[in-house]
Amino acid sequence: MTGVDAGAFVPLAVTTRSGFRESVHAGAAVGLAADGSVAVAFGDPYVTIFPRSSNKPLQAEAMLALGWRATDEQLALACASHAGTPRHLAVVESTLAAAGLTATDLGNTPSLPLDSAATEAVLRGGGAASPLLQNCSGKHAAMLATCVVNGWDRADYLATEHPLQRAITERFASQTGQPGADAVFVGIDGCGAPTHATPLVGLAASYARLATAHAATWRAMTAWPDLVDGDGRTVTRLMQAVPGLMAKAGAEGVFAAALPDGRTAAVKIADGTSRAVGLVIAEVLRRLGVDVDPAAFAEPVLGHGVPVGTTDLLV
Repeated sequence: MTGVDAGAFVPLAVTTRSGFRESVHAGAAVGLAADGSVAVAFGDPYVTIFPRSSNKPLQAEAMLALGWRATDEQLALACASHAGTPRHLAVVESTLAAAGLTATDLGNTPSLPLDSAATEAVLRGGGAASPLLQNCSGKHAAMLATCVVNGWDRADYLATEHPLQRAITERFASQTGQPGADAVFVGIDGCGAPTHATPLVGLAASYARLATAHAATWRAMTAWPDLVDGDGRTVTRLMQAVPGLMAKAGAEGVFAAALPDGRTAAVKIADGTSRAVGLVIAEVLRRLGVDVDPAAFAEPVLGHGVPVGTTDLLV
């Protein structure tokens, strides 16, 4: 079966609970120097992965090339796994409205917000899971708007053979250094959109290209880090801590981040958990000379709501 090889991964971090080593987090990580060379590597930096939502900036760049026009806030939301706060939703709705669309046109999977307070507010108000509330709605709004610009059918915009998705796949291949669209393994993401596989180092290189070129996605994400994730959430906090850093996490333990001088990091946690990924991406950045404290990005280990352990690096 096509997919990751367990031999590509090494232990990267350990979680301790009440003085007991509870979990070891294996994975692969790569750090690129400013000249694009591999400067840091744990495990196999060439392991092929699904970056999942870390692909969103690449998908957004493809849509811009297809004629979609957006404000920086709308573009940041297209690159986001947003928390579902009223501010996030208002920007998504503005993307739809600019194309003459509404939230009823969205085809992504219904969900409640990632932000717990936003979810409580929705439920108190009698609301329920919806495509608008789901964290990928900004990307889907951009996809629909791109279809409108090009006169493409919107009903099947998520089909892998739709002209929108074919164009995204072709551009993804060139962005990640793959031989062509036919070489890209395409699956289905949790939101229903196609998701594309790439070697981990290809993901890192694609982010480096966007950051060094000061691409539109880099400008939007670094201008609006709170829109790319949410206040207090890991991606937003990391971008706020490192000026000029574009960063994006993806499901199943993926994280990529790049600076405009070309220094770039990408991580995949083998078992798909997110507990250690912020810690590890920050450590790779630190080894590239970035002034960042990895421990600040380790998820807390709680018992009955209070800290009872830590997640620490093994590398």
